Amino acid sequence: MELRTASRLDGIPPTVFTRMSALAVRTGSVNLGQGFPDADGPEAVREAAVAALRAGANQYAPGIGTPGLRRAVADHQRRHYGIDLDPDTEVVVTTGVTEGVAAALLGLVEPGDEVVLLEPYYDSYAAMLQVAGAVRRPVTLRAPDFRLDVAALEAAVTDRTRMILLNSPHNPTGTVLTRVELEAVATLARRHDLLVVTDEVYEHLVFDHHEHVPISTLPGMAERTLTLSSVGKSWSLTGWKVGWATGPAALVGAVLAAKQWLTFTSGAPLQPAVEVALDAHDAWPRELALDLASRRDLLVEGLAAVGLPCRPAEGTYFEVTDVAALGWDDADVFCDALPGRAGVVAVPMPVLYDTDAGRTQVRWTFSKDRDVIEEGLERLARADLTA
Repeated sequence: MELRTASRLDGIPPTVFTRMSALAVRTGSVNLGQGFPDADGPEAVREAAVAALRAGANQYAPGIGTPGLRRAVADHQRRHYGIDLDPDTEVVVTTGVTEGVAAALLGLVEPGDEVVLLEPYYDSYAAMLQVAGAVRRPVTLRAPDFRLDVAALEAAVTDRTRMILLNSPHNPTGTVLTRVELEAVATLARRHDLLVVTDEVYEHLVFDHHEHVPISTLPGMAERTLTLSSVGKSWSLTGWKVGWATGPAALVGAVLAAKQWLTFTSGAPLQPAVEVALDAHDAWPRELALDLASRRDLLVEGLAAVGLPCRPAEGTYFEVTDVAALGWDDADVFCDALPGRAGVVAVPMPVLYDTDAGRTQVRWTFSKDRDVIEEGLERLARADLTA
């Protein structure tokens, strides 16, 4: 009997983030690649999870999520953005945004439907679009500024387009779409009667004068937008994998219809703790964003000093550099060589593009402790990084 992977997974490589983190462990390198923090989130939130475990919250939570967490998510959206949601029908708890994306695509996209997305993209988007049988229509955010090309966006939409899959603040470029850019997306969605699924997992990690604007708050968008977010990034609890999808009951219902066959339910003792994070530690992400901005500046300065200048990220955990400046014509080759040359790991970005626009682009994270970033930069400064 021939044993082989199902054809729906053909050509989908292992996630680049797992691959590069494994390389960091194997080589003893400083991991400036995968975006997870070195420090945990609020102690009181972690203790709330311990208390929930001890109190007996160890069996299945409702598939849609605990009532308390769904209410806390609805309150969060109202408090921050003036969005009114019914926690019983317009909020569903997911196993992180990765499952939220998967469930949204499986629940809302038919085989052959076209989905417009920004590239570079988080790699699960492309994988799940392929599994869903959808056709990707990428719109490139081009270096060095990584701004939305509205004309390219308009050109990507056809009569077969079903959805725009959006991500802002944007991983991996650090771009925060402006209100003007979002209005262009909204105009297109209204004109062509498109759904919008928006990944806003970095919603609170925005720097300087930049502002995160949920696209669902723009005129005519609430009824066609599904919004995804989670506790992972903004409260430094990435391993908990507790997220949520919000929006019209029909869209949320489609997510739940798919989610019930993926994980069915998500971390029962973690959901009461995430409720505590949203209700009682609402200011924590603001302090984290201020600290991240200073670590961003440290990384940007250090990368520039070794010949890799970059635009300071407007949000997220990430900076992007072009290694062509050091004579490299392939980011994968550069990143494979980097542990041996410098004892540092970064993430090559070509796999995050359908086009060749990312051929020499590399992603670095500043979500690490300052001493880790400093050690990584010192290693880079001592190494010969030229091709």
